Amino acid sequence: MEPRNFDGDADRPRSAGAKQTGRVLVVGPYLRARAGSADAQSEAHVQRNAEARLDEAAGLARAIDLVIADAIIAPISQIRPATYIGKGKVEEIAALAKSLDVELVVMDCALAPIQQRNLEKELHAKVLDRTGLILEIFGRRAKTKEGSLQVELAHLNYQRSRLVRSWTHLERQRGGFGFMGGPGETQIEADRRLIQERITKLEGELKKVQATRRLHRAGRQRVPYRVVALVGYTNAGKSTLFNRLTRADVQAADMLFATLDPTLRALTLPHGGKAMLSDTVGFISNLPTQLVAAFRATLEEVLEADVILHVRDISHEDAEAQQSDVDAVLRQLGINPDDSGRIIEVWNKIDRYGAEQREELLNIAARRPEDHPAMLVSAVSGEGIDALLAAIEERLAAKRTTLDLSIDAADGAGISWLHRNSEVLAKELHDGRFDMTVRVDETKRDIVVSRFDAVPRDAA
Repeated sequence: MEPRNFDGDADRPRSAGAKQTGRVLVVGPYLRARAGSADAQSEAHVQRNAEARLDEAAGLARAIDLVIADAIIAPISQIRPATYIGKGKVEEIAALAKSLDVELVVMDCALAPIQQRNLEKELHAKVLDRTGLILEIFGRRAKTKEGSLQVELAHLNYQRSRLVRSWTHLERQRGGFGFMGGPGETQIEADRRLIQERITKLEGELKKVQATRRLHRAGRQRVPYRVVALVGYTNAGKSTLFNRLTRADVQAADMLFATLDPTLRALTLPHGGKAMLSDTVGFISNLPTQLVAAFRATLEEVLEADVILHVRDISHEDAEAQQSDVDAVLRQLGINPDDSGRIIEVWNKIDRYGAEQREELLNIAARRPEDHPAMLVSAVSGEGIDALLAAIEERLAAKRTTLDLSIDAADGAGISWLHRNSEVLAKELHDGRFDMTVRVDETKRDIVVSRFDAVPRDAA
């Protein structure tokens, strides 16, 4: 559905048919760019960005099977403390909601509890803000126990400030955690003490999850396996790239937040080395702080990763803005997005471009600084994957030591140990001895040097 600009002189809303379950009106209450500001270079520029934002909000609603009755942009000049938007806009949206016979209005912004309550009274419909909508999606998508714990914790922290006696007559009709279904099922809104007790219990259980993850990481470090983590804006193609790199079958769909629970798979590098590849939840603009905090246990895989692949949908019209949003979340996690030694930028979905546009992209990438390269790939067609794997291997090798050694061909146990505990780069048989070049982790360096009389090379 094409978004409409609902700004006073907008066309009258079309009539609606019979009421449907999950029928929703999506409203984008976006601030107008101030005259003279950088964002006001052209009205078309502002409008295009607003439409992209509204389209994303509608995509979030569709991700939980809501029927979009209409999606409109409601430009505002300032945020009103009582209702976020002005009185006139409230009346116009109320009339539209009534004519469309919707049961839910999604506001693509973060509403204060009092603003949400006032809007529900004025619009005579349930109101859900951007934070609540994202939490609802996460509630639907969490499959593992860990994911469910994290989502419930984020939900409770969100609901704790919204204990208002509104819409208690609505019955719970959907899954998730009840942002749209009202408080009738658990009556959690009636007692802050119960919420706090549940939050405390969940935090305790998540600490156990974190402890288990630390044990798993310690086990991988003893092997040792390096960790490569995928991060990026939601729907950038991370899961498709994950499947391509690992030959896995993780769900990959053209849908916001198609993947929620973290996944780890073995990644085979060009010279036979192994690493662990981690697929994480996608980021999004204005990601609720409750979710960043609650999912910290999951995102620890990113914190501990040796290499981070920042996957970008380079074909998206707001690709630059999405990059800024991901960088902001990385900073919240304590990761420097400009750390070129650790982060590789991956420009995905180049298959959507023709030959001429692709050549232009290659030229843009070639002009980037050597320490901030961009890898052009298509997770769908496989183009650029070999070069990406080589780049990953190179980054991982920067933290490992390359050694030359000679070993008796009859020493089967020693040769087997080297294959299990190092990355064998070269192996040639001369006069009954194997001349080998291996790359080892720092924890194995001294063992190889002393046992096999290995000679270190310059860092590869």
